[in-house]
Amino acid sequence: MDLPKYDGNIHPNEWIKDLRAYYSFKGNTTTHHLNIQMAILLVDSTIKLPTGINNIENLCDALKEDISFTIFKNTNKRKLQSLEYISERIGGDTSKFISTFRKLCYNAELNDIEEQKRYLFKSLPNNHFDYISNEFYERMKNVNSIDELAKEFEDIVLEESNLIRNGSIVALKHVASGKYLSSISNLCYITGSRNQMVCVGSSEPDPNSLWKINSSKELITYTDIYVNLHLQHVKSNNYLALSGCYSPSTNHSEVICRGNAYYWDFKHSKLENHQGYLKSNDTINLYYSDNGYIQSRFLRSHDIQFTIGNDTFQEVVCHSERLGGNDEWCIELIHEVKIF
Repeated sequence: MDLPKYDGNIHPNEWIKDLRAYYSFKGNTTTHHLNIQMAILLVDSTIKLPTGINNIENLCDALKEDISFTIFKNTNKRKLQSLEYISERIGGDTSKFISTFRKLCYNAELNDIEEQKRYLFKSLPNNHFDYISNEFYERMKNVNSIDELAKEFEDIVLEESNLIRNGSIVALKHVASGKYLSSISNLCYITGSRNQMVCVGSSEPDPNSLWKINSSKELITYTDIYVNLHLQHVKSNNYLALSGCYSPSTNHSEVICRGNAYYWDFKHSKLENHQGYLKSNDTINLYYSDNGYIQSRFLRSHDIQFTIGNDTFQEVVCHSERLGGNDEWCIELIHEVKIF
């Protein structure tokens, strides 16, 4: 460990801390072992110190009065002004960003929380699709310290990482059975439309139960009148759809996978007029409404089974009856949209 020198490019408090750490490392653990004359000799000769400095505290105060410290603080303020937050979805690192932000505030002796908030907000992407920017001011209203600021920011980032976006890969768990909405490439119904069949299958997400969200909007909200989602089966590239036929075992609409995209909408299954963004682990009802031109038909699974060859599958249908527990689906984010 080298003896730390002071040249105006470190906060004086930090330099004193490093100096004490050096003496502690050398076996001198008490403050009085910090020889003031030795410390003065470690200050760069371009920094002119007043006479009469007789302790470390006086030395620290004198360093803060020098023009080098004013330049140091202003430099750190300018770094704060140019600081940019990069989402982890595009290769950023929130931990390093917050560490840098707090260090720059400390070096600039920027202690006013409202000013800290303004600098942090300026660092956010200038993009109206960005969830963090949209949420920032509302969530920061009652924050009174930089520690609270960092915690609230991390909470927003965590929530943002769970948002369902255009391009997200999701799984849809049927809440009542605990099984996932699935389809198998080239396995078709033997009755009805004879298209690629849909069922609820495994109790864990697997390649057959992964769906890609395609939407005209980057972020998907409950307040949109018609969301118009496409659910594309990842393994087969076909889309979740309805046919004009009855399901294998009931008089409900047959649910299929086909090559042409099909529009779906959703609502929160528990909270009427729910606001906000669609996010992972929300429990929803999925339905087809043709933008209001026909009666909504909701996606449902139930205990009724059908067979193809020697294999038995749990049926998925669409219906226009009263909603119940069999119509609830938990949407789970499997892969975030990453942009590089």
